[in-house]
Amino acid sequence: MTTAPAPYDAIVLGAGGAGLMCAAIAAQRGRRVLVIDHADEAGKKILISGGGRCNFTNLHTAPDRYLSANPHFAKSALGRYRPEDFIAMVDAHGIAWHEKTLGQLFCDGSARQIVAMLIDECARGDVTIRCGAAFDAIDHADGRFTVAHGRHVAQAPALVIATGGPSIPKMGATGIAYDIARRFGLKVVEPRPALVPLTLSGAKDGEGALFQSLSGVASEVVASAGKARFREAALFTHRGLSGPAILQASSYWRHGETIGIDFVPEQPAGWLRDAKRARPRAALRSVLGAVLPDRLAEALAERMALAGELANLPDRALEAAERRLADWRFAPDGTEGFAKAEVTVGGIATAGLSSQTMAARAVPGLYAIGEAVDVTGWLGGYNFQWAWASGWAAGQAL
Repeated sequence: MTTAPAPYDAIVLGAGGAGLMCAAIAAQRGRRVLVIDHADEAGKKILISGGGRCNFTNLHTAPDRYLSANPHFAKSALGRYRPEDFIAMVDAHGIAWHEKTLGQLFCDGSARQIVAMLIDECARGDVTIRCGAAFDAIDHADGRFTVAHGRHVAQAPALVIATGGPSIPKMGATGIAYDIARRFGLKVVEPRPALVPLTLSGAKDGEGALFQSLSGVASEVVASAGKARFREAALFTHRGLSGPAILQASSYWRHGETIGIDFVPEQPAGWLRDAKRARPRAALRSVLGAVLPDRLAEALAERMALAGELANLPDRALEAAERRLADWRFAPDGTEGFAKAEVTVGGIATAGLSSQTMAARAVPGLYAIGEAVDVTGWLGGYNFQWAWASGWAAGQAL
């Protein structure tokens, strides 16, 4: 092995969004920075994000759109590095972008443009990036961190954990960030899959049996888990529930709890009674078919077992049907796991970190940023904005 002839000022573990941003900011401030990643190229998760176009931020970024054991922790970094700051960098690199729905910003071209931009920003500060180099050992003594990686050994007074979480293991994601954190005495909030499809039992008397027949059907709904509510599309799959509304709700769902779905968010109270007055000879299936996809309308009507013409159905039965349609309860038996999760809820506990600098309070020179930390954003560019903001905060402090 070879040891660097002169120590670096900082070693960043992980060449994802947070790690590259941190390295670029620190290096442009005159720090000598080494980035190490086991993957064969930098930014691999960025490359597959947003269907290959990278949903790189969200215009509506705010601390209340993040989950954390400490809901206030993200305020400092998010407040000091805002979406407009990252947009300015994107614009300076001539990357064309567009807004989709709900404040989500995407590249017109390719996610590869964002990776190239971050690498270019690192190059401006002479950052050394070593990919395909798994770190074999990490030691800390005499105020220096020593990292053995491949045939190299590097030293620095600062070490940044930016290795992300275990979501999408096919990309090489692991929970190594938590192992490193625990080694240095930092606590870890139990990690679990987030922004992930939910699975339903296929039991004959369960909701799963009925709705598996709807695989491929999508509809705009309001999905709720606890107090969180999201109005977007839900998608039925052969395994359960997916789509943006469900992915959002999944971050708040815990095993043993139910998910509520409002299938008719546009309909006012009393709408079925009004339909009975306007179309007394219509069947419930027909009325639902006017506001929902046909297969979904048929399945819901069948499940509620209100046969015959509306005129022959009591108002109280229609009112009960309205309530059920507005809060249909599903009891997921699980999720599709880290393999299908876009991000991870939980991670390195924020109680041991400075919200200003992302530095570990008890270990001088140790930092943790990005998805490795117990801060998880909503779907739609929020997690990238946390990566940029937390990386920027640490980069300014190194």
